[in-house]
Amino acid sequence: MGKFSWQEGYGAFFYSKTHVERVIRYIKNQKQHHEKISFTEEYLDMLRKFGVDFKEAYIFKSVDYK
Repeated sequence: MGKFSWQEGYGAFFYSKTHVERVIRYIKNQKQHHEKISFTEEYLDMLRKFGVDFKEAYIFKSVDYK
């Protein structure tokens, strides 16, 4: 615990140029957004929505913004 190491696997996401303003808005309001749904919950929803195979063991722990 507390020792740096690289995870196995990777993730990459992209959005089209037409969604840039929406992504900027999301980033600016991220703290408030994640008071309603945790980043981990949102991340898992996104993986499932796009049919990405993943192993629960490799999903990181939620960050507490408080």
